[in-house]
Parts: sequence; C-alpha cells; structure tokens
Amino acid sequence: MSIIDYIAFAVFAFHTLYLLAFAVLSLRKMSPPATTGEKVRRMAVLIPAYKEDNVIMECVRSVLEQRYPRDLFEVVVISDRMSEETNRRLSQLPLRLIEVRFENSTKAKSLNTAMERIGDAYDVAVILDADNVVTPTFLSELNTAFDAGYQAVQAHRTAKNQNTDVALLDALSEEINNSIFRKGHCAAGLSSALIGSGMAFDYTLYKRLLRDIHSVAEDRALEFTLFRHHVKIAYLPRTIVWDEKIQSAAHFSNQRRRWLSAQYQYVKLHLRDFFPQLLARNWDYCDKILQHIMLPRLMNLGLTFVIAAGVSVFNVPASAKWWALFATVLLALMLATPRKLYTRHLLSALLRLPQMFVIQLFNLFKLRNAHRSFIHTPHGIDHPNAKEQ
Repeated sequence: MSIIDYIAFAVFAFHTLYLLAFAVLSLRKMSPPATTGEKVRRMAVLIPAYKEDNVIMECVRSVLEQRYPRDLFEVVVISDRMSEETNRRLSQLPLRLIEVRFENSTKAKSLNTAMERIGDAYDVAVILDADNVVTPTFLSELNTAFDAGYQAVQAHRTAKNQNTDVALLDALSEEINNSIFRKGHCAAGLSSALIGSGMAFDYTLYKRLLRDIHSVAEDRALEFTLFRHHVKIAYLPRTIVWDEKIQSAAHFSNQRRRWLSAQYQYVKLHLRDFFPQLLARNWDYCDKILQHIMLPRLMNLGLTFVIAAGVSVFNVPASAKWWALFATVLLALMLATPRKLYTRHLLSALLRLPQMFVIQLFNLFKLRNAHRSFIHTPHGIDHPNAKEQ
C-alpha cells in the first residue's frame, strides 16, 4: 500500500509543482513587443459562425469599429446554419459573407473553405469566435506583434459575462490558464498555449498548415503542428478579447467532455514523439505533450483532496504529505488568479466546485468518440437555453 501511495504522490506532486512553477513565473511583468513600426499589414479577420444568430452582430460591429486602416482589413463571416434574416443583415454590412453547410460541421472546415474562397492577398489571418468582442485597437496591437517578428500570437481572452456561478468559474478557469499556460510559459521562454480564438497567424503559414487539420479541436492540432515546425507562439496580455463564458452546468459538462476526449486522443497521437523531440531540443513540443498527460486542474485539486481525506482515515501520519500537496495546489491556483476576480460572488461560486468536480469525474467515463463530433454551445446571455441549471 505504501508503494502505491508514494507512486501516486509522485505523480500528483509533479503536476502540482508544474502548476506552481509557472504560476510564480506569471507574476513577472511582460514587456510589450519591440517594434519598428515600418509595416502595416493586410489582415483577414475570419469569424466562423455556427448557429450564432444571437451574438454575431455584436462581434462584427466591434471588428468594423477598429482604428486600423479600413482598406487593410477584411471581415469574413463564415455562416453555417444561421437564419436567412441574420445572413441578410450581415450582407448589408461592409464585410464578406460566406455561407457554408456541412453534413458534419467543424471550425476547421469553415476556415479552410473561407481561405480557399478569399484567396491569398493577406499578410495575417485573425481568428475570432462569433461570441467574441474586441477593443478598437485590437488589430493595431496585433500588427505591432507581427512587426516584432512573430508568426503566431495569442491575445488575452477574458470573460465578457459573469452572470451565473458557472460562468464565473469558467472565467476563473480561463484566467488561471492565461497565467500558467500563457504568461508563465512566455516568461520561461516557452510558447503560449492557443485558446481557439483571439489568435493571429502569418496568413500563408496558417493556410498551409490548416489544410491538413480536420479535428474538432483544431487549436490543439494546430499547436502540435506549429511546434513541429518550430514556430513560437507569443502571448499579448494587454490585447483583450472578450469571450462569452459557459452559463450552465449542462453546457459545462458537454464542453469539458469534448475537451477531455481531445486531450487524451492527442496523448495517444503524440506521446511516441516525446523522446525524439526531446533529443531535438524541441521544448515547446515536449511541454505540450506533458500538458496533455496531466489531469485537468479541477480534477487534480479534487482528487488530491479526496486522497488526503481517505488516507487520513487509515493513516494520519501518511496523510500529512497529501494535505501539504493539496495546500500547494491551492497556492498555485491562487497565485494564478487575477486580483480582480477576488469578489464576494467568487466565494459563493466556489461552493459549486464539488458539483463541477463530479461532472468532470463522470465525464471520464463518457469520452468515447466525444472528440469526433462538434458539440455546439449556445451563445447569447439572454438565450433561453443558456440559463444556469
């Protein structure tokens, strides 16, 4: 029993120390990209929109209000199963509307179709989700990053709603990810993780790499592809993209189940490459494999608590190291949490963590083929199917 205990402890300790190290690094201030200001790039802002009638207009308007030369960016909305009325309203705006309809829709299919139709007269591909809202200086800030020599950048995606406990917990999760897997990693000289939207890439590179990506988790596939080509991803903590957060436990469950399934599928696909890439000193690639092996943070926190409590029943001295580890996990997550989220609402929302943990735990038994199908999350704060359950 003691051997099993120590092996389990070593596994959880590695995960915890990984989180703590990058949480501490995230406290360092990041300097803005150095730039010469010599070039203003032509950008294609690509917005895949699957049944996003409730939010697409707000997203589009925020992009059209950019303080960036109007002749140097084009807004491209890829409308998949949106209503005729929504498409009519979009067609009246200064943008390019591309209507698609796939038997099995994915974001990658929409983006590939759009880039084939709009051609190659662009320097940068900007990827937004239909529920995103950007600041008026968004494109200018991206241009500055590319002027500094980057080929791939991830903006700071943050919550535009905290209207339910689940939404606030989702917002908390995203900000912790921003601290650990983006800001902390860049502080260590590694690449930022991608997040699926609020991203920008060298247009030619992105179009070429995306052609071979067919997964519903296209951002995960793209990360591995970029790292295989030794392309570093920069993080722009001051470049804000507002994103709608999950508002109900049911939608939280569906989203996390798809994420978990994709995570472990990519472990199977890339684990064999770990040692060859390690020998090649491809640190970003190896680090990404380690991230996919580890449990989600909520499961790590919950299981550490459950094990500590269980060991306490049978062997109090042996439980001390587990309680210390649980305290270390809490410390890492607290360091990675922005001060702005420490509110009374957060205290009440944290009472939902046991429910979220149980949902994640049961999702482990429902992962089969979840990564193969696109699971749509309804958007719109007033959407009837988006109310907290």
